[in-house]
Amino acid sequence: MEKDSELSQDGVEVSTTVHEVLAALHADLDQLVDLVSERLRSRLPSYAAVPPGLLRVRVEKELLNGLSAVRRLSEHRGGKGVAGPRDASLPRPEDMRPVGHAAPVEDVISAYRIGVDAVWSRFQAEMTQRRAPAEELLSIGESLWSWAGAITVNVLRSRRADTGGQHAADRRREAHVRSLLLDPAARSDSGDVLDETAIRLPFRARSVSGGTVLAEAVELLRPWLAVDAAGEPLVAVVDGDAAGLLVARPCGLRRHLVVGLGAAVRPYRLAVEFTQATQALRTAVCFGLVGVFTREELGLRAAVVTAPALGEQLVEQRLAPLHERGEEGAQLEEAVAAYLQYGMRVETAARSLYVHPNTLRNRLRRFEETTGTSLRDPADLAEVWWALAHRRVHGQVS
Repeated sequence: MEKDSELSQDGVEVSTTVHEVLAALHADLDQLVDLVSERLRSRLPSYAAVPPGLLRVRVEKELLNGLSAVRRLSEHRGGKGVAGPRDASLPRPEDMRPVGHAAPVEDVISAYRIGVDAVWSRFQAEMTQRRAPAEELLSIGESLWSWAGAITVNVLRSRRADTGGQHAADRRREAHVRSLLLDPAARSDSGDVLDETAIRLPFRARSVSGGTVLAEAVELLRPWLAVDAAGEPLVAVVDGDAAGLLVARPCGLRRHLVVGLGAAVRPYRLAVEFTQATQALRTAVCFGLVGVFTREELGLRAAVVTAPALGEQLVEQRLAPLHERGEEGAQLEEAVAAYLQYGMRVETAARSLYVHPNTLRNRLRRFEETTGTSLRDPADLAEVWWALAHRRVHGQVS
């Protein structure tokens, strides 16, 4: 069977059958776009997250590029066969823009394959229906998939370069933030990171649920995070905690993060205030608190954590006499701890211990007799609370 052909505007011999098929595919472009879009959304979760309208626009652009590639690959040059994937007339891989550029690289590659497969399947069916020579179809198919492979290589190289550059920038920014927070002698030597006149609040945060993931902390704190000139948040990881700079005090985080906050200062004072933020975080964690705290707001709790020597002295003075009573002494210590925990309300504290209120009153009286403490004296009461708090939290401070 003799193959019909005509000359293109460039003087290149082109199969008239290919022209007919491409015209048919262009006429049914909307149907092709719908098909590819649906496959992307059903097979690739990252593409399912792209707004449908935007996805459709980008799919249409890529399909038009694909049809252009098929046309160019069908051109014969002086009887030398089908143009190869490196032909200068083809849409270059570096000119292509993957749909959903934020998708994982493996999804981008899969998306290209899904699109090329849809175009090729339809092209092959139309060519077969028109009884095109098998060798012509085979040559175009081989070149098309070779060209698609070149696009895949380009995507990989481009993504690696972009990711490598982004990772390097992230590492530089995080190193600078850590330097500002941890080194009292540090200065902001890069204006695009932090202006020397900027007033910022250093923070240190930990997840309530366990291991802190920086990205999750960033999302929770995003409305209050300070950013550099490129709009990237000024955050870093410090000994497993999220740390960085804020422009205002966060709110609404009670169920998610424990945040220690320093005062708003210029860069040269950040390290000093970050120490205060660290102490606030450690104190809040030790006492099981959730939310945002400064060291000052935690009052005596912070002193319990940062002054262990005084706590040991108060334990010796107020609790040591109980040790001689063995099990009874432990019972008396439990009684006074519940009494203080529940705001010196005897009935509530007794319920927490599953005892009668009079039983608790008797235990509190024996505690006073044994330790020489008056639970009606504010000074004695404060020292007993401190001693109990020291016993509860010391050794848990990280």
